[in-house]
Amino acid sequence: MPHHQHLAIRRLMSGMKNFRSRHYEDEPGTMRRLVEEGQKPDVLLIGCSDSRVDPALLMQAEPGELFVVRNVANLVPPYGPDQGYHGTSAALEYAVRVLRVRHVIVLGHAHCGGIQGLIRLRAGESLTGDFIAPWVSIASEACDQYITAAVSEAEKLGEDPEERRQAVFQRLTENPFLVERAAVLRSIDNLMTFPCIKEKVQAGSLHLHGWWFDLETGDLWALDPVQRVFRPYE
Repeated sequence: MPHHQHLAIRRLMSGMKNFRSRHYEDEPGTMRRLVEEGQKPDVLLIGCSDSRVDPALLMQAEPGELFVVRNVANLVPPYGPDQGYHGTSAALEYAVRVLRVRHVIVLGHAHCGGIQGLIRLRAGESLTGDFIAPWVSIASEACDQYITAAVSEAEKLGEDPEERRQAVFQRLTENPFLVERAAVLRSIDNLMTFPCIKEKVQAGSLHLHGWWFDLETGDLWALDPVQRVFRPYE
């Protein structure tokens, strides 16, 4: 079927036409300014690739407000320059050094498939594919406290590895939001391993925020940087 006849593609193309009509014909000032003066967003947002949690839609952001990086499970890797390909780190560097954003938000969410993959991985299950397991492992250390508790409980079942794996998986899947929030906290800590970020945070010119979005209720939880716990945002 030609792409222009596919319903999903037609829906997106129609959306683009509506965007053009609003921002280029009816209210052209914003886009003209962004073209002539360039982008100057105050906020860098690191979000998940999940189709249900588009940051611009959730926050009703206008063009030019958000510089967005999206990846599986909204993870930030630790600082580690080498000859590899570092898309997330490159975006961070550009936003902080070039655009000079004033805020960095890590936005996690409920029912995250990437975190579910991490839970299965830590429970002893193998993940298919070449890239997902190494990527979600970025957050492994953040989940240690929950893994340790789950393993201790599983050991009571005996020595059977499969029973133990199932028990660990069940314990963590019952409260996945704990792991999802822990992963956000881990990414906040990893942000501070970047020299350019650490310097600006300590100087007070850059602020880090950890958020978690409840997909079921629409509630937003924000990280208390002092207590290192998440609290409902009101």
